Amino acid sequence: MAAVQVADSLPSGQPREAPREAIPERGNAFRRLSARLCALRPDESSSARTEIHLLFDQLISENYSEGSGVAPEDVSALLVQACRLVPLNQNHLVSKVSQLIHHLLNRLQVIVDEQHLDFLLAYTISAIHQCSSWTHMEILQALAALVYCNGSKCQKYLPELLGKTGLLMKLSDLAQSDPEVRRVAVHCMANLCLSVPGQPYLEEPYQNICFQAFLTILQSPKSSDMDDITFCMLLQNALKGIQSLLNGGRMKLTQTDELGALLAVLKKFMFHGLPGLNIEMPTVLYPTPLPQYDGRTPIKPQQSESSASRPTLNKKKKSKVKPKKIQQGEEEEKESSGEIEAASVTGTGRVNLHEGNTWSPSSLGVQSLPLDGSGAAGKDGVSSPFSSSSWKRVSSSESDYSDAEGGMQSKMRSYQAKVRQGALVCFLSTIKSIEKKVLYGYWSAFIPDTPELGSPQSVSLMTLTLKDPSPKTRACALQVLSAILEGSKQFLSVAEDTSDHRRAFTPFSVMIASSIRELHRCLLLALVAESSSQTLTQIIKCLANLVSNAPYNRLKLSLLTKVWNQIKPYIRHKDVNVRVSSLTLLGAIVSTHAPLPEVQLLLQQPCSSGLGNSNSATPHLSPPDWWKKAPAGPSLEERSVSSPEGSSEPCWLIRLCISIVVLPKEDSCSGSDAGSAAGSAYEPSPMRLEALQVLALLARGYFSMTQAYLMELGEVICKCMGEADPSIQLHGAKLRVGSPAMSWAAAFPLPLFQVVMFWTMMLNGPLPRALQNSEHPTLQASACDALSSILPEAFSSLPNDRQILCITVLLGLNDSKNRLVKAATSRALGVYVLFPCLRQDVIFVADTANAILMSLEDKSLNVRAKAAWSLGNLTDTLIVNMETPDPSFQEEFSGLLLLKMLRSAIEASKDKDKVKSNAVRALGNLLHFLQPSHIEKPTFAEIIEESIQALISTVLTEAAMKVRWNACYAMGNVFTNPALPLGTAPWTSQAYSALTSVVTSCKNFKVRIRSAAALSVPGKREQYGSVEQYARIWNALVTALQKSEDTIDFLEFKYCASLRTQICQALIHLLSLASASDLPCIKEILELNGNMVQSYIVQFLKSGAEGDDTGAPHSPQETDQMVRMALKHMGSIQAPAGDTARRTIMGFLEEILAICFESSGSQGALPGLMNQ
Repeated sequence: MAAVQVADSLPSGQPREAPREAIPERGNAFRRLSARLCALRPDESSSARTEIHLLFDQLISENYSEGSGVAPEDVSALLVQACRLVPLNQNHLVSKVSQLIHHLLNRLQVIVDEQHLDFLLAYTISAIHQCSSWTHMEILQALAALVYCNGSKCQKYLPELLGKTGLLMKLSDLAQSDPEVRRVAVHCMANLCLSVPGQPYLEEPYQNICFQAFLTILQSPKSSDMDDITFCMLLQNALKGIQSLLNGGRMKLTQTDELGALLAVLKKFMFHGLPGLNIEMPTVLYPTPLPQYDGRTPIKPQQSESSASRPTLNKKKKSKVKPKKIQQGEEEEKESSGEIEAASVTGTGRVNLHEGNTWSPSSLGVQSLPLDGSGAAGKDGVSSPFSSSSWKRVSSSESDYSDAEGGMQSKMRSYQAKVRQGALVCFLSTIKSIEKKVLYGYWSAFIPDTPELGSPQSVSLMTLTLKDPSPKTRACALQVLSAILEGSKQFLSVAEDTSDHRRAFTPFSVMIASSIRELHRCLLLALVAESSSQTLTQIIKCLANLVSNAPYNRLKLSLLTKVWNQIKPYIRHKDVNVRVSSLTLLGAIVSTHAPLPEVQLLLQQPCSSGLGNSNSATPHLSPPDWWKKAPAGPSLEERSVSSPEGSSEPCWLIRLCISIVVLPKEDSCSGSDAGSAAGSAYEPSPMRLEALQVLALLARGYFSMTQAYLMELGEVICKCMGEADPSIQLHGAKLRVGSPAMSWAAAFPLPLFQVVMFWTMMLNGPLPRALQNSEHPTLQASACDALSSILPEAFSSLPNDRQILCITVLLGLNDSKNRLVKAATSRALGVYVLFPCLRQDVIFVADTANAILMSLEDKSLNVRAKAAWSLGNLTDTLIVNMETPDPSFQEEFSGLLLLKMLRSAIEASKDKDKVKSNAVRALGNLLHFLQPSHIEKPTFAEIIEESIQALISTVLTEAAMKVRWNACYAMGNVFTNPALPLGTAPWTSQAYSALTSVVTSCKNFKVRIRSAAALSVPGKREQYGSVEQYARIWNALVTALQKSEDTIDFLEFKYCASLRTQICQALIHLLSLASASDLPCIKEILELNGNMVQSYIVQFLKSGAEGDDTGAPHSPQETDQMVRMALKHMGSIQAPAGDTARRTIMGFLEEILAICFESSGSQGALPGLMNQ
């Protein structure tokens, strides 16, 4: 039965590999036995049955492994032949051939091809129907091996297997008398649900059938005839099946009851068999922001102090953590699968790492802080207990657990731990398959809250992290917690600490703040108590995720200080993964809500502060001044550990990171750096990369401290870019200092000579070499980004040859075949074209325009988006040059190039939104720039018409709001060009119609504001066209004023005042240009809506223009002057005798001014009004 007991597989087991030198012999043995089997013909005789029995036994007893030289198709053909030799009335032979199918497919890791699968499935299904019940377990094991990763190829047999009266449904039912058969039937269903990428998923009706079956199993209590270990294996298979449905089947949990029922069983089995804990869960968890009753069964004191539970460290024990903690149940975690296990620490304090636990660059960094900035190292990159090997078909057989290894009790604890891990794996898949806003409805069920005085702490993921004896389960719980915290910034942003606790209820914001504090407290407790390096890494990464998402600007001080002081000692931990994740956490602290005063104080702490902390579980630390021990050597090494001149409180973190990058590593922490390059003198690559990440974050968020190290950082960049490792080169290039985008640059300007020295060092160093390194396009792109971060003042102060070098390299790289390089180059040219020292150079602007137009035709959307942004910048430069007194630029700029730019911008305006938003901006600028000499040419007439039609269609389209805003802005830009025939051209009415449509009906108020601003641009009455056109515009603006508070999106309410301000300005502007023939329509509208318009204009005059972004007047005096000008204009209109419209409108304006004077308390007469 040894072969049978390999069945069904615990998540952790994998076949034991045989010595490599035996592989050819094993392959030959298989082929020899296969040939003998294929030579046999069906025979009912006793001797034939005996020979088949012997052959099957020999095939089963062979010590196979993956890569043993046996082709998968040979295995499938052999199994088909074996089944043909065994009639279904021979129960013993059927049992033996089932063992052979199960054994060979598992040991050789073969997935049966479609050609042979059909025959083998038909045979096994018929065998279950016809053979005795004692054979069913072996046949089901064979069926489970056959359907593994073949679910999509079993469509023909799904009704027979999963239908209402299907085989698997009957055998997995609660009424099934044999618990082992029931367990293996559930295992078959789980394997059917397992899908392979690129193949069809299980059909939705069958997905639902399986899901309900698995959920029913998890909700049902253990039957009296089932032993504990079989029950654990049954639970594992049900959890595995649900996980497969959520992962591969992309099953969506849309029903609240369905999701709530699943979360309830997952929470229950997360704590299955946890010593000292027994919880009763409701059948369904419902989303609520309030803590839910867990219904824990009271535990006797002696049970809670069981030796199996994890001891809580007290102060006396904290200094004695060097020897490994002996914990029952941990030994079983050390399995041959190469998954996470507890590191064994010998008496000397050195770590003996399992061969599967070496670091790798992809396994480091927190999910929200990928090492390379692209997100590639993020999601599940750690040495994860959730890797695919967690659900392998094969596991250690039951015989692996002997009395010598702890007996049945030890074996039981191991199985229970695997159920907890399976529940956590399934929970992780559930988190990934539902929306975050749905998940956060269940926040209080899984995340701890600060307990009330005297009440017990509710069970949560932190309960497992602090109390589970298995390091793998603790790591699983931490990874689930990380997944919940990832992307939770918006949800947590409502948190707010308050000192007023005397309320009738606890506000939601206070509850979330309390939860954040409790997470900090529990994770820091776990940090101190943890002995496994792998789990320690997960704790630190979880802390980094929490720090990245918590709103510290709304919370009481000290949370970050506690994390900071606790993590500092771990920077010198002996395990490289712990050291890297510690730097990741420090990076998260300096990047969250930067700059925070609390973090600024922490950065100014003395170097030794916190490093000698007695409560840290890291007795292997070097002395606190470890990074001051720099060997004598080149100036960079010396300067990297010395205080910058004139800085009384140097930033110890900057010094630390520079030291990690440039100084040779010390022997004290190199013991576990198994992954570092042989003979490497420096810290392992992941450490240096993370240190460069932290330096980049400090430069971005705390520039006031970083600027003192500008030249040292320049040398760090040069050193990194001169190394052979491409990833070090890349992160060195990304460490850009002095970028104009940095928020602190304006508040803490650097001396210009220092910035020029920095860039001279860069351009004389490895930067030009990196720019020309076509073998590493990512490095080239990053070097282009670095070049684009130079400040305009610094560029103009560089030597002439360095300026020419920058321009020449960028224009040359624009022809690159690599889209990353081309996108970065296009963006850099868009930055350079705005430089004051370059923008009046006609040749440079023309060369840049041609390069950008070429990139606008690229196949890559990213390249086109960058090129469109640069084209917008280039056309901004054209407008700036129009405003200079020297007309030479306009005269020298090529008309043909203008035509090309217009055509390209028109085409780009039909592209995706990312391109379109800047294309319409460029069109507006180009039409503004056109001179009368251009407009008179016939070649321009058609292109002008096309350009304006492109803008009109973009204004009206249902594109992104940014696109429509830019289109309205561009339309206003067009109206400022007096040379264009606005008012007489056929497109005039279409343009005004588009803008009036937007101002009255667009959902986005910022777009409405911009369209109202565009309508108030024309400075002459004739530009508004006919009387009817003028009336339509006036009427639309009044309607827009009426509807200025009509919105279903509460986020738009904050723009209501700005919208009314802009509409009032537009109305007053139109009044100041009105002709005598316009007055009747104005009077008619005022008679209907005069009171409403008057109240809003009075409000506008009192407050001025509030927060609009249109450059409108902001003082009450200026707005008052606008009304007076309109009134003066009305008085100057020669109206026909008997026309009352003029008098009505003047009275309307006079009344507005009178109301304003009265409310401001002025007693003087309104000068010049009464005599009008």
